[in-house]
Amino acid sequence: MALVSEFLGQLCLNAASFDPKYPTVVAALDFNPDKDAARIETAIKTKGVDEHTIIGVLTKRTYAQRREIAFAYERKAKKDMISALKGALSGSLETVILGLMKSTTQYDASALKGSMKGLGTDEETLIEILCSRSSDEMAEIKKVYTEMFKKNLESDVDGDTSGNFCKLLLALVQTKRDEPSSVVDYEKIDQDARALFEAGVKIKGTDVPTWISIMSQRSVPHLQRVFQKYKSYSPYDMQESIIKEVKGDLQKSFLVLVQCFENKQLYFAKRLNEAMKSKGAKERLVTRIIVSRCEVDLKKICSEYKAFFGQTLQKTILEHTKGDYQNALLSLCGPEE
Repeated sequence: MALVSEFLGQLCLNAASFDPKYPTVVAALDFNPDKDAARIETAIKTKGVDEHTIIGVLTKRTYAQRREIAFAYERKAKKDMISALKGALSGSLETVILGLMKSTTQYDASALKGSMKGLGTDEETLIEILCSRSSDEMAEIKKVYTEMFKKNLESDVDGDTSGNFCKLLLALVQTKRDEPSSVVDYEKIDQDARALFEAGVKIKGTDVPTWISIMSQRSVPHLQRVFQKYKSYSPYDMQESIIKEVKGDLQKSFLVLVQCFENKQLYFAKRLNEAMKSKGAKERLVTRIIVSRCEVDLKKICSEYKAFFGQTLQKTILEHTKGDYQNALLSLCGPEE
């Protein structure tokens, strides 16, 4: 029953989000969980494992449908499908398929937990997730994080980071961001633009708390206008100002925030390109973005990728990955457009 309640709870949470979606993975029509479960069972039992069938089924079903397949598999095979997949698969393909057996929110919560586990912190993952998720998504992640790990995300972030970097991440986790308004407050836009300038470029040193307050509490449409207005006060745009004013993980975090406020899908497109073209392709990063965004906005990420780099994301995947891992990524991205 635990699985059923977890599944239903996640469905209710997802229904509460009002952000527009641009998924590449959508619900399969004529869906038959029993038939899919039988195909998965046969694929696992096949000598050498039939990865092609596993990819074909699980990358073309939504999380809700995958859970139904898992329930049907358990009824039929009398064992847990996730454990069976874990035993049958390995390497990068295993990481993709097991990632798909979590909801988007569970996947993000697990990635955050993994980034703060043991000695040292994976700041790259921590920054990417906390600085790119909407307030609705963050509220879901916090709830699911507590359910999964019996710990509070806020206290884990607080215990694993320090200084202004910690203060910024905590401000984002606290989800105090204003809701977008249909009324454009030009006076407040001007005040915030001037405050950002006066807290940074205009003075010696940087008034970081002011930057944190504005960037963690204002709505995204408001901040987009603030950054435009900012250029009338500062000789540098907001990203250039961040590079001049702060360093290290704090700089990286502010830059990700600003890039996501301006065009979140382009930010992810650039991350994917950088990861695949870097020496020894960063598979973990590629997997994380594609798996976590395939039911959210991967379709828009693909179109931003093509517009910016002049070739499709699918073509870049073909050039820089191989085998079953490549097949799984391409299937999640869907056909070229």
